[in-house]
Amino acid sequence: MKKIILSAALLISLISCNKEENSTASTNEMSTAKRNCASNEVLVEQMKQDPQLAIKMNEIESFTERAIREGRLVNGVIEIPVVVNVLYKTAAENISQAQIQSQIDALNKDYNATNTDFNQVPAAFSGVKANVGISFVLDQVIRKSTTKTSWGTRDTMKKTKQGGLDPVSPTTKLNLWVCTIGGGILGYAQFPGGASSTDGVVIDSRYFGTTGTATYPYNLGRTATHEVGHWMNLRHIWGDATCGNDNVADTPLHNAANYGVPAYPHYSTCTGTPIEMTMNYMDYTDDRGMYMFSEGQKQRMLAIFAAGGARNSFAQP
Repeated sequence: MKKIILSAALLISLISCNKEENSTASTNEMSTAKRNCASNEVLVEQMKQDPQLAIKMNEIESFTERAIREGRLVNGVIEIPVVVNVLYKTAAENISQAQIQSQIDALNKDYNATNTDFNQVPAAFSGVKANVGISFVLDQVIRKSTTKTSWGTRDTMKKTKQGGLDPVSPTTKLNLWVCTIGGGILGYAQFPGGASSTDGVVIDSRYFGTTGTATYPYNLGRTATHEVGHWMNLRHIWGDATCGNDNVADTPLHNAANYGVPAYPHYSTCTGTPIEMTMNYMDYTDDRGMYMFSEGQKQRMLAIFAAGGARNSFAQP
């Protein structure tokens, strides 16, 4: 069984992103670029700025393990209001209401196992494929014209004083920022435990939703599904290290990130040579190649909404 609690030092050592890929990807390559999520890289930087964050996140890990072990998970339906903050310089970046709604619809399908490709989950994983049971409702859309061509990953898009938009009610509403990130980054999220002033998820406008400017092979809304998974305390399935730990017991060990749409079965060379769960939303495959969460991931997500959990305020009526 995978060990759940990580020491602060080990946590920092495991959560490194592929910086070489970040630095070499260009805007012109985005249509064919490999999936690249900056959530862990951002977390490492936040920990450098705030040493107490590692301690807080380790406490969240301890709580999560206890909540799962003791069965103290949320009962009933969790419905999360979503605020979409659109930052645009060009008309293409000012995505339509239809494109925004298509992303909310995709999140609802993926988190409630009503996505049409859910039935493609292989028999080897049929016993652990999960209906997370979390719903999303569009609460508000805020638009702002800017002069910026890209925003990077330093959270400037989340700050009105730096040209972005401050989050709206971040302890009760999930804020999504839609903008051009740059550097080959499709999106990034803030893990539970970070400051409420920067809490939420950032998605590049070209990989948001399923219509409009949503660009193949990331045009099924799965970038947001992946990043919201981070926001709900999920790690990359390979644990950001060779045969690393994602703190979930029922996901197989992965050598590293997978890209494109790997042929099934794809075997790991990690201990036990398991079949990798390449179709998991927390891998790096193309949108059409990811279509499931596991039961262990579901329990981990629901734990943060439990009484005493880091996002319990979202589970209140």
